[in-house]
Amino acid sequence: MAGEPANPLVVLGALTEAADAIEAALAATIDWGETGGKPGQHHSDLAADAAALDVLVAAGYGVLSEESGRTHPEREITVVVDPLDGSTNAARRMSWWATSLCAVDAEGPLVAVVTDLRHAVRYVAVRGQGASRDGTPIHPSGCRELGEAIIGLNGVPAGHGGWAQYRAFGAAALDLCAVADGTLDGYLDATTDELGSWDYLGALLVCREAGVEVVDAAGRDLVRLEHADRRTPVAGATPELLEALVALHPVHGA
Repeated sequence: MAGEPANPLVVLGALTEAADAIEAALAATIDWGETGGKPGQHHSDLAADAAALDVLVAAGYGVLSEESGRTHPEREITVVVDPLDGSTNAARRMSWWATSLCAVDAEGPLVAVVTDLRHAVRYVAVRGQGASRDGTPIHPSGCRELGEAIIGLNGVPAGHGGWAQYRAFGAAALDLCAVADGTLDGYLDATTDELGSWDYLGALLVCREAGVEVVDAAGRDLVRLEHADRRTPVAGATPELLEALVALHPVHGA
């Protein structure tokens, strides 16, 4: 009934069904190239989006998708969907692309499912119940020192930030999940306001439930349900590392 708290397990079931439907749709997609319409949009994006919408709308949820915008905004739960995060990687068969789904209620992110489609790895998080990778609880690396850290980057930084090493993989959802499970020590979006909520919200909940804080470089709320809104997420395995990474962003004059 309207007004009753959603059962997270029911929501998780719907997100899992949608993620499975996306995988099936992509497996049946022959043309993974660009559509020639919207810049950067691939045929694989559209196939994945259609599969997700079929499941989520029928299950009674609103949807905010990178590809199709906002559907049923009046519904109490909106699922923020990136049907294919890293679609350029996918089109070129580089090994880093994902599906990201995050159910958001009046209190914020409730349930997230992020699937590494190349390696068949699935991250799941439920608010207040922790985060897992293929059913195993995950935790960050605990790295405190920037000089010892391996950092994931989006965009090109102004210069070397003082980290030990960096990687630029091209799929923010997986980059952030990699911080949550200790594969990376931190993540810095070196652009300014280029990422939509579909790029990071699923991984944000995975990070939160694993014990990793994710913030906007300019200190704004990351939970946004407007298609036009953009943010600049930064994450660190520890508060000390997060502080160091935020200070490197150009918005702070670094």
